[in-house]
Formats: sequence, C-alpha cells, structure tokens
Amino acid sequence: MANQTVFAQLMSLGHRETFQRCIERYNGDAYIKNFSCRDQWLAMAFAQLTFRDSLRDIEVALNARPELLYQMGFRSRVCRSTLADANELRDWRIFHDWAQTLIARARKLYANDSFAVDIRNTAYALDSTVIDLCLSLFPWARFRSTKAAIKLHTLLDLRGSIPSFLALTEGSVHDVNILDELPVEPGSVYVIDRAYIDFERLARLAEALAYFVTRAKTTMDFYVVESRPVDKTTGLRCDQTIRLRGFYSKKHYPMELRRVGFYDAEQKRLFAFITNFFGLTALQVAELYRARWQIELFFRWIKQHLRIRSFVGTSENAVQIQIWTALAAYLLVAILKKTLKSDQSLHEIFQVVSVTPFEKVPMQQLLAKQAIQLDTRTGTDDIPNLFL
Repeated sequence: MANQTVFAQLMSLGHRETFQRCIERYNGDAYIKNFSCRDQWLAMAFAQLTFRDSLRDIEVALNARPELLYQMGFRSRVCRSTLADANELRDWRIFHDWAQTLIARARKLYANDSFAVDIRNTAYALDSTVIDLCLSLFPWARFRSTKAAIKLHTLLDLRGSIPSFLALTEGSVHDVNILDELPVEPGSVYVIDRAYIDFERLARLAEALAYFVTRAKTTMDFYVVESRPVDKTTGLRCDQTIRLRGFYSKKHYPMELRRVGFYDAEQKRLFAFITNFFGLTALQVAELYRARWQIELFFRWIKQHLRIRSFVGTSENAVQIQIWTALAAYLLVAILKKTLKSDQSLHEIFQVVSVTPFEKVPMQQLLAKQAIQLDTRTGTDDIPNLFL
C-alpha cells in the first residue's frame, strides 16, 4: 500500500478478476490492441473521483504525471479521442454488471448498520430522479417537445444507503412501471410514494410475501373494518383495518389493508399511510415512511458530487457508461469507508481522494490525518450522516 498511489489503492478494492469476467461476457476487449476496457474504467473513475467535466480535463489531468500512469493501473496513454471512441462503441452493460457486483459487496458490508426503525426486516425506499439533458445534443432522450431527460430509478437499502437496484429509462417512463422489473424479496418492506400506487401491482408484492408502506391518495375509496386505539401524544391519529371500495381497486386488491393516520406537528400536516404490514406498531409505520427521506438525500448527494449532469459523450451508450461508472466509483468509496472502518463521511473521503490521487500515502494514514484535522477544527469526529 505504501508504494501505491491513492488512486491505485482505491481501485484495488474492485476485484480485477470480477471486472475481467464482465468484460469477457460482452467481448469488450475483442480486437483491441490499446486502451482496454480496464483503462477505460480507470479513466472514467478518475474523472468521477477528481471532478473532471470534459474529455480534455481527463486527458490533461492524467498526463500531467505520465510516470505514474502505470502504477495507477493504466496500460495505455489516455487520449481524449480514444476515450470518446471507447465510450461510443463499447457495450455499456460491461459497466452495468461491474456496478452490480460492487452493489452486492457493499450491501454485505453495510448489512448490520443501525436503522432509524427498530425492525428486523430489510427496508427499501423506491423512487426516481430526473437527469435533464439538452434536446439538441441528446435527441434520443426526448422527454417533452423542448426538453430531453432520462430517469434513474433506484431501490435504496435504508441500512447504509446503498442502492440494491438501479434502472435507467427514458424520462417519459412513469414511475409505477418500474414495479414490474423490481426484484422482490419475501419479508422485505418497500417504502414508496403515491406515484407507485397501482393496486394490481401492489397485490403482486403482497402475493410475493413482501410488504409495502405508502401514502394514501386523498381520493381513495374505502371502508373501515376495525379501529384500534392509538396514543395521540405521539402524533398518531388512527390505526385502522380497511378494505377498498372502488370497483377496480377492490377487484385488483381484495385483501385487507392497514391505514395509519399521523399528524406532523413540525409541518402542521396530517398524513395517511397504507400498508399490508400488520406486524408493525402504528408508529413504526409512520417512522418507516419518514425514513424514505434517505433516498432524497441520496439523489441530492450523487447529483452534487458525481459527474452525472454534464456528460463527456452524447450518445446513449456514452451516457449509460458514464452513469454506471459514476455509481461504481461511489460504491468503491463506500466499500473503502467500511474496509478501513473510517468515521469520515463519503463526502470527506471523496474530497481527500480528489486532491491526492497521485500521492503514495496509505489511505488509512491519509484519512486518519484528515480526521485529526477535522476533530481539531470542529471539536468532534462524530459524523451523523453518511453523505454530509
């Protein structure tokens, strides 16, 4: 580690053999003499970790220290035209599969993290975010008559804020359609907002022995089967067993549902939640939906700290590659945080890596030094949030 650059130390956390299998699955290196898929991955990861916004930025920054490129893992010189061609022509699924392997590793590392709600079930938040594009440069991503966009659909494990499922679609794809592609785990809880309410699809979730928690629509037609007493000092207003009464909703979801009313004194708003999970307390149902805010923090964080709003290529393939390599870089930093048992947030680790990629200092030593500086400056080394 002492003889490796900071960048090489981070990249070494991604198992090279696993990435090679992803390449071979799609014949990524077939007929390629120079600038392999691994070189491409390293260049794109470097761009994410050091906040490079263009192909020229990547080329200039990397070639500023040409004597270190081999030690950083590169086997070819990085030229912007070569990188542009690679992003245009090589199969984006190589990097999609690579990100999926990192997701599996990161989730294992964060599986025992504490969670705001005291339940044993795995809890997920499902939502999407729109990534705006310029219609004249990205005509394949037409969203509206004068606008282009793509959507990043994310299923976030609320323990550790690690995405377990990601899908990229056109911006016009409605959120509810992603429920058809969602990998359902029996016993898990899926926290969703009202955009995903489709009782036929929610019934399939229930039939797969999974649970959901969502907000009820104000127009939902139902009748109360049973009411249970609640402690109104906690904010709860009702805990009911209900059945749907609308013709189609009753046909698609004939089972009983649970309806929980909760008054948020801070926002001075009354919320109504529905779920098929009768094994929770009413307050846990409300707390689970509150925990859904983590996915909004995740989207805000990746848009601020990853290069997924300005793109170095304009084709669909290049955009896919940039987004999947950005997420893979994020996951590597999350893996580093757990591997080194660091108290630093992801934001702080990104900042450290961004200014020291060529340095030959052990990462543990580098982060420890940064932690001491933070402790001296703030009087505490407690970082309450993974992102901030």
